[in-house]
Amino acid sequence: MILRLAVLTFGLAAGLLGQKENSAKLMAELETENAAYLRLLSDWGKLVHYGSENAELRPPAPGVDRVVLFGDEIFEKWVDFFPGKPYLNRGITHQTTPQMLVRFRQDVIALKPRVVVILGGANDFAGYAGPATEGTISENIMTMTELAKLHGIKVVLAAVTPICDCFSLLSARRPPGRIIGLNGWLKGYAAKVGAVYADVYSVLAEGRNMKQELTVDGLIPNAAGYALMAPVIEKAIAAALASPQI
Repeated sequence: MILRLAVLTFGLAAGLLGQKENSAKLMAELETENAAYLRLLSDWGKLVHYGSENAELRPPAPGVDRVVLFGDEIFEKWVDFFPGKPYLNRGITHQTTPQMLVRFRQDVIALKPRVVVILGGANDFAGYAGPATEGTISENIMTMTELAKLHGIKVVLAAVTPICDCFSLLSARRPPGRIIGLNGWLKGYAAKVGAVYADVYSVLAEGRNMKQELTVDGLIPNAAGYALMAPVIEKAIAAALASPQI
């Protein structure tokens, strides 16, 4: 009887300890999420992210074809980013197309590139800035394209990259069918307005999913994945530079 009581007491104490640990963990997660929301509210477009770097950047030298790669974490997480090229990385993790539109003047137009490569939309589907549809995403992409053309900047529209549920469930927030649908629209719109479509989706995908051997987490490409994306983007940039301004 005494042994059973001791075991029961020990189990109750362990359970309470576990609850405290779980509560502390949950509280820390909520505080982190709350801090992220406060940062989002204070600088919704994240204009400060590249603000200092932009301020120190000089105009491109004569004959230099500056290119801005503008988008979300797919660009920002690109470590070996076109070494030796006059390319600027202006990707921001978890950014959506309406946020990209807010900072388009600061992070693209003001930097005077010859070409901008735009990649965005997956985080809209994930709901990082509220509900979104292919219609709202396409309107933001169209506005950015029109702004670029108005300022004499050639446009490359990059496909939204695939995802996979290889490590965690990502498809619930980024349905593969919606990604494929948006890419179809991007390809058609690029052809319609004289932009160039960079199909980085196809080099990463197997069926409707990203190949597991090309990703670190099901969303972000690994070094091998980026190595496959690079020549697709380079080819698209070359085509944009060679195209007449429309």
